[in-house]
Parts: sequence; structure tokens; C-alpha cells
Amino acid sequence: MARAPKSPTKCPEDNAAHILVVDDDSRIRDLLARYLVENGYRVSTAVDAESARATLRGLAFDLLILDVMMPQESGLDLARDLKSRSNIPILMLTARAEVDDRIEGLETGADDYLTKPFEPRELLLRVGNILKRGDTGGGGIVRLGEFTFHIHRGELKHGDETVRLTERERDLLRYFAQRGGMPVSRHELAKDAGTGGERAVDVQINRLRRKLEKDPANPVYLQTVRGTGYVLYPE
Repeated sequence: MARAPKSPTKCPEDNAAHILVVDDDSRIRDLLARYLVENGYRVSTAVDAESARATLRGLAFDLLILDVMMPQESGLDLARDLKSRSNIPILMLTARAEVDDRIEGLETGADDYLTKPFEPRELLLRVGNILKRGDTGGGGIVRLGEFTFHIHRGELKHGDETVRLTERERDLLRYFAQRGGMPVSRHELAKDAGTGGERAVDVQINRLRRKLEKDPANPVYLQTVRGTGYVLYPE
């Protein structure tokens, strides 16, 4: 990475996009994090695929910046796995400049591919473009009474407070939100929303209701459709 130009330090706003930087090179990782924070983004970091997965289980992110060459599990393998289960945007970083390597990165489902060394301003431009594409591609906000759910971020809020969701709960709520008002069968949820078997679906639904509903036994938003499955009724 080329040396980042000096810029005034900004304190990222609470609603700023949250980016996870995954790179085993501490120098590059720290430079990226500092530069992105200076330009208004919230940033977390991870040193490898394992720590990235642990971070993703607890937090929602708008974008991953992911190095290809990492020990144990490569960035390509991690990107392929994440894209099979979610629609989180990914920007791949690599020292390989060959066309075949770039194509391999994009075939994992990554949204963009940047070769090292790169200009920080180009990185910033690509990050901005990816986030804009995500917002126009269905990343809206669903309102559920006192709750709001940001589909693209997978972030649930009760007023100004962020409600902690498990990865499965986040995927399930996003799946419902993208089909607002349409009944979804247990079979479809088990198969496409990554919740496991149909019994696991019922368990996840009950957990979500305890977080969303004032009276989980008489749900207003996440209702049962007898003989079919479930439906989410946003406002």
C-alpha cells in the first residue's frame, strides 16, 4: 500500500459504514484501519480467517476488505464460504497482478479486486462505490414498531440501541425483510436462509420473537401462517 496522504482526523459517526479489515500483515492492517477511520468509516480488524469469523458472529459489517494470501485458510476460501451464506460485500486485496488471479477472486463472489501496492485514494473510491451499489441493491430499512432493521447491514436497533443478533438470527431476519408481507415456508427457510432443519427454524423464530415482540406468545410482526410457515409484517 502506498503511503496515505495526511488528512484531518475524523471521529466516525455512529451510523457510519462499518468495515472489517482482514490481513495477516500488521503494517498493512494498521495503515488501512487508520486511513479508513480518518475518512469517516468505523473499522474493526482481524488477523486471519478464524478471527474474522469470530468477529462476524458478534458484529454486523457493511464491507469486508480481505487479503488473499493468509496462513491456514486463504482469503479466497473465506470469501467463497461467506458469499455462500450471506450477501456481505467483499473487496479482495492481493499481490498477484495476473488476470487469472483476478478472475479467480471475482469468481468467489467478491465485489471488487485491488492489486497491491495501491493508492489509498483508489481504495477509498472503490470502497465508496461498493457501498453505493449495496445501498441501491436492496439495502433498505424495515420498521417493526419501535425497532428498525437495516437489511444490508443486518443491524437491528431498538431506538438508538443495537440489539445483539446471532448470525443465524441476522440471516433469518434479512430473509424475511426482503420478502416483507409474503409467507415463507419452513422448508424454504431451512433450505435457503441457512437455519438448519425445520425444527431449528422454529427455535430461531421463537428467539427472534423474544427480541422483537412485546408479547412473543401473541406476535404482531413475525406471525405464524398455519400450514405454511411464517411471515414478517413490517410497518
